[in-house]
Amino acid sequence: MLRENILLALESLRLNKMRAILTMLGIIIGIASVITIMTVGNGLTKGVADAMQSLGGNNISVYIEEKAPLEEEADMETGEEPVFGEVEQTYGMTDDDYFTAEMIRDLCAHYPDQIQAISVEEGIGTIECNYHNKSEAANLTGVTAGYFYANNLTILRGSYFTEEDLDRGSNVVMISDQFAESLFGDIDTAIGATFETMIEDKNLEMKVVGIYEYQKDTMMSSLIMGQGDTAQIYTPLLAARNIYGQESGNQYYWFDVVTKQGVDSESFAQTIQEYLTDTYYRDNPNIQPSAFSMSSVVDEMSGVMGKVTLAISAIAAIALVVGGIGVMNIMLVSITERTREIGTRKALGATNGSIRTQFITEAIIICLLGGVIGIVIGSVLGMIATAVMGALSGPTPFSILLSLGVAMAVGIFFGYYPANKAAKMNPIDALRYE
Repeated sequence: MLRENILLALESLRLNKMRAILTMLGIIIGIASVITIMTVGNGLTKGVADAMQSLGGNNISVYIEEKAPLEEEADMETGEEPVFGEVEQTYGMTDDDYFTAEMIRDLCAHYPDQIQAISVEEGIGTIECNYHNKSEAANLTGVTAGYFYANNLTILRGSYFTEEDLDRGSNVVMISDQFAESLFGDIDTAIGATFETMIEDKNLEMKVVGIYEYQKDTMMSSLIMGQGDTAQIYTPLLAARNIYGQESGNQYYWFDVVTKQGVDSESFAQTIQEYLTDTYYRDNPNIQPSAFSMSSVVDEMSGVMGKVTLAISAIAAIALVVGGIGVMNIMLVSITERTREIGTRKALGATNGSIRTQFITEAIIICLLGGVIGIVIGSVLGMIATAVMGALSGPTPFSILLSLGVAMAVGIFFGYYPANKAAKMNPIDALRYE
């Protein structure tokens, strides 16, 4: 009976092609919208995760923050102590409140099995690099040796900064292969060459000691990191501080910890925070260290993106209700047109259940065909959108199965009333129908 009902439904659709297509249109639009949104949502989630991972998926950011001043006495009515952070901060940091190189070295020595490297960076800003008659803009950043390890930069020519360059703050830079070709013509010419720039009214000559492989930012990573396609060049951290005349190169507001393989970065972030607090900031009433892992940020952002995607998909699914109403309407029309057929079948012994099943099956077939077409259209649109964003993604098996399930549910729900109406027809009245 199921096979016969399916064949009857397909035959009915074949005889009324245009009407069937128009009926399925609402289902197609609804399913295509849901698939497109879920595909784009998955692409955005993947893009965010990849961009954050490129910043160091196992990295831990450690920084210092001011404590809010607490009221001296508890609330007399409730007896509750004031909550940390609820009072406006007024304390100004002093030089003694910052992290020092000694603190960082002590941290590394205390956790040698967990810490792979320490990375510190300070952005200087966009500068104009002049070489002979050519000029190119670039973002200059002061970094420590651990930065290159933390960000997986690959050296193509030359070398990383030497220990002497880092300790003395030499005016040396590392540039990308793309920037080398733009400013110097080719990467071989760039190695050992110098270019001129002006920073803080100082004319400086910067020597190129290394060239790293350029990796184009995706749209998503550009939004997160805010760098776009502007060239990135690096100089020793002390050189950056010398440019701005900072008296001490031994103070840090924040630094990144690169953990070794297999270390639980979320748990270790808490360990670092507790160690620094107990060792150096226990008696400091105004300042406390804080640490968080990039992996926790990735998980949190992925969770938020997933909820947003589901919410928007639910809104888009409203189109399925419109499509379902269209299915119900056309089924009522079909039943009216086929009244004599229904009467004949009942006169020949067809039960109410078989009549009801026939028309519910027809409604399900209409919705399933519309669902399949909608899945194909939505998948194509979703893949095009995610490809443009630089995070190519396709529909997940879950979203496909969910869409097919919803299409079947719509067919059953909106097809039941017309099918039940057909099943309850009086065969004598149906045979008399003109």
